[in-house]
Amino acid sequence: MSLHAQGLRAWLWQRLTSIYIALFVIVAGVAYLLGGPLDYEQWRSLLAYLPVNIATALFVMAVLFHAGVGVRDILVDYIHSLVLRFAILVILLLMFLVLGIWSMWILISVVAV
Repeated sequence: MSLHAQGLRAWLWQRLTSIYIALFVIVAGVAYLLGGPLDYEQWRSLLAYLPVNIATALFVMAVLFHAGVGVRDILVDYIHSLVLRFAILVILLLMFLVLGIWSMWILISVVAV
């Protein structure tokens, strides 16, 4: 099997993003359990801390990329019409792009204030 094989690349991206997602959820969960509930100002100050903001941005990108690769694999397996598959992929790509831009805008606005 070639390293340039599309299936291997998608499989590797799925595994890498899932590792980051799992680590982020574990660290965030432990931090929440040790720190207790936070109010709005505490959440805002936490996300204004640049390393937390960057880690959260990477988390959002990893989730969107992980979902995109997974949905693409499912569509390739189950939608045999190329036109329909392409249309669905374009719609999903636009949706993921909008969600990513919106999430980054929120995270940047927390740091900018």
